[in-house]
Amino acid sequence: MADRAGQNLDTSTPHSARLWNYWLGGKDNFQPDRDAGDAIAGMLPSIVTLAREDRRFLRRSVEHMVRDGGIRQILDIGTGLPTADNTHQVAQEVAAETKVVYVDNDPLVLVHARALLSGTPEGETNYVEADLNDPESILRAAEQTLDFSRPIALTLLGIVHFLRDDDHAYEVVRRLVDALAPGSYLAIAHGCYDINTAEANRIVDFWNERGTPKIKYRSAKEITAFFDGLTLLEPGVVPCNRWRPDAHTGDVDVNQYCGVAVKR
Repeated sequence: MADRAGQNLDTSTPHSARLWNYWLGGKDNFQPDRDAGDAIAGMLPSIVTLAREDRRFLRRSVEHMVRDGGIRQILDIGTGLPTADNTHQVAQEVAAETKVVYVDNDPLVLVHARALLSGTPEGETNYVEADLNDPESILRAAEQTLDFSRPIALTLLGIVHFLRDDDHAYEVVRRLVDALAPGSYLAIAHGCYDINTAEANRIVDFWNERGTPKIKYRSAKEITAFFDGLTLLEPGVVPCNRWRPDAHTGDVDVNQYCGVAVKR
């Protein structure tokens, strides 16, 4: 697994998963990632706070969907590199029998897939190497582990903004949601330009000149449209730190909106 991934691993160009890992205090990154991370943090110091609030949103939303929503299956697309509070760890703390399928197309995530696959004996955790641009492949692979006749939580945290064409982005999310049974959930976290607009635009320009994959931030209205046809949970689409905050949540609004909705 690691050998095949290593053949495709470009360490000279900053990559989003490794950048996120750097901001979260991880060690799975290279000097170009750290240089880009420091440069972006210099333009928008709150970006490190954003990364941490996004991670806290993952914990709160997954806990809610498993504990209060009765979810026992999760399809996590855009896994990223393993850090603390990975999706299967959060979910299986609440319900040990929860099944989680991780999906990512980053070669370095593939290297670490075995770490992601360690879960509870009662549950099941699998990893799929696939791209969000090809939802059909994702669904076919996920069906090997998940039962699509029963509710599933679909999490798309910090990944939809890599689909830069609006029509394609909405189509991909719609196709994934259409495959889910009633009672399923959709959780999205997406970079926005409504907050810290000038700095957010500078970050997008900086990243798209130097990093991979390219990104597109959207407005709160545009992000809310991904939930069309679903029932949004309170408080709706809000900055990550405003979604059902707890004692660990910060007060500074970050330029990443999030929301959770249920399919009736």
